[in-house]
Amino acid sequence: MNASTENQSGSLDVVKWVLVFLILAGIVVANYMYGEVSVLIRAVAAVVAVVVAGLIASQTEKGRNGIAFAKESRTEVRKVVWPTRQEALQTTGIVIVATLFMALVLWGLDTALFAIVNFITSLQV
Repeated sequence: MNASTENQSGSLDVVKWVLVFLILAGIVVANYMYGEVSVLIRAVAAVVAVVVAGLIASQTEKGRNGIAFAKESRTEVRKVVWPTRQEALQTTGIVIVATLFMALVLWGLDTALFAIVNFITSLQV
C-alpha cells in the first residue's frame, strides 16, 4: 500500500468507529424511548444492533487486530495445563487456611495495639 491508500483507510476507520458508537448510543436511547415496548423485542433489537456494530468494527484495522488477538489467545488457552480437581481443592484449602491465619494475626495485632493505646491515653472505650 502507498501512503495515500493507508491514509484513506485510516479515515474510513474513523468513520466506521463513529458509526459503531452511534449505533451503540442509539441502543441506549431507543431503550429509554421505547420503554413501553416488550422487553423481548427491545432485547432482540439490541442484540441485532450490537451484532451489526461488531461487524462494522471488525472491518477496521483495530477490529482485525482484535480478532487476530482473540484467535491467538484461544490457541494459547488450549495449551494451558489445567489443574486436576484434587489439585484445585488442595490449593483452595491452602488459600483458605492462610487467609484465616492472617485474619487471626491481624485481629491479635489490632487487639494488642488497641489495648496499648488505651493504656497510654487512659481512655476507656
